[in-house]
Amino acid sequence: MNDKQIIGKAIVFIENNLYQPIVSSDVAEAVSYSYYHFHRYFHAIMGETIGSYTRSRRLTQAAWDLVHSDKKVLDVGLSLYFETAESFTRAFKDRYSITPSEYRKNGIDVLIGNRQSAQNSDKTIITYAGSTPEILIMPEIYIMGIRFKTTVSGNETVTMWQQFNKKVPPALFANKRYGVFETCETCSADIFNTDSESMAFVGIEISENYPILNDMQRKKLCGGKYARFVHRGTIDTLIQTYHYIWGVWFPKSGFELANRDDFECYTERFTEANDRNSEIDIYFPIE
Repeated sequence: MNDKQIIGKAIVFIENNLYQPIVSSDVAEAVSYSYYHFHRYFHAIMGETIGSYTRSRRLTQAAWDLVHSDKKVLDVGLSLYFETAESFTRAFKDRYSITPSEYRKNGIDVLIGNRQSAQNSDKTIITYAGSTPEILIMPEIYIMGIRFKTTVSGNETVTMWQQFNKKVPPALFANKRYGVFETCETCSADIFNTDSESMAFVGIEISENYPILNDMQRKKLCGGKYARFVHRGTIDTLIQTYHYIWGVWFPKSGFELANRDDFECYTERFTEANDRNSEIDIYFPIE
């Protein structure tokens, strides 16, 4: 078992036992390491102790439960092994700058910047936990397409792709297609929620001087350094890859997200939405 698989197996164990009274030595035992050696190894790789990581994941899970379950606030905290209402409220407020009750009342569901539960089988989590992106320098890319407003709760992307694909000139059929999530002020972690409007763009790669159709727009994707992840699977599991990128890889990567658009790229390796072997390239701009 290599280094990534060891950490991946530990993360799987923690994910599957958030509601159980595990301690750091249990995690070490789950990967067949002595606690003395594994806690040092985990800290070196992840940048924090096993206990700190587990507590952080439980807080993220608590935030999820507050919005998506009917449990009482106290029961949410106790189920995730915060000993008292006071200790749960204090830890939650330190993390989110708001009390659990206020969080639930406001209906906040912060995705960016949190360690999201993968909500997957062991096998799937291991796959993501061992994922390593390719770091590369991208040139400028020009695309022609449709810009639109969308939200997490009312995602219009599929509909817009259907409209766009009907308008693509035959000469461009073989070109790469791009789905772009444009940076904006509503995407900041302190105010983002499932009803926040953001701008998106779907389009196809063109040359810089290609004539733009009347009902479409031109967009330039800035060149620079990117981390390229590959999602393999159906469209409905794409969110799980994003959970891994935001919740596991970015916090521990040492990279900072650059102020450029992130995007998805659909090549000939993308066959169809329901094909388990289909692939989508996901690009995140990094400093």
